[in-house]
Amino acid sequence: MGLRKILTEQESSLHKVCKTVTSFDRKLHKLLDDMKETLIESNGVGLAAPQVGILRRVVLVDTGDGILELVNPTMLETDGEQVGPEGCLSVPGKYGLVKRPYYAKVRAQDRDGNWYEAEGEELIARCFCHELDHLDGILYTEVMERFLTDEELEADE
Repeated sequence: MGLRKILTEQESSLHKVCKTVTSFDRKLHKLLDDMKETLIESNGVGLAAPQVGILRRVVLVDTGDGILELVNPTMLETDGEQVGPEGCLSVPGKYGLVKRPYYAKVRAQDRDGNWYEAEGEELIARCFCHELDHLDGILYTEVMERFLTDEELEADE
């Protein structure tokens, strides 16, 4: 395994639509393993393949219950609404106020190509939406209401 460099918002590849994964092979497994190590090292809750320079539909999400690997994820269902702070490993040091669904359900493949569904509320729903946006070249800064001030961030701690 190895750490991957996380690209920042200036990189043009973060603004491109990713391609579907068609080969569930050692190359994909290495990407997933490297992304896992990179996510853990960076203390993030989500990481998408384009953030490490790979334009494939691959996402990792870790909201505290272990790392969920999502290959070729699609949103099946959303419900409700939540507005809250959101950050991104590709936009270091900044946080924005973002409106997301309160609940989200996705369908994805695992590293071996098997289909499954995952769902969640609050943070998991926010992560699903945020990371799937990455796969379509969208950063949270493009859908946020505004950046949060330092005072707002300190008050939230």
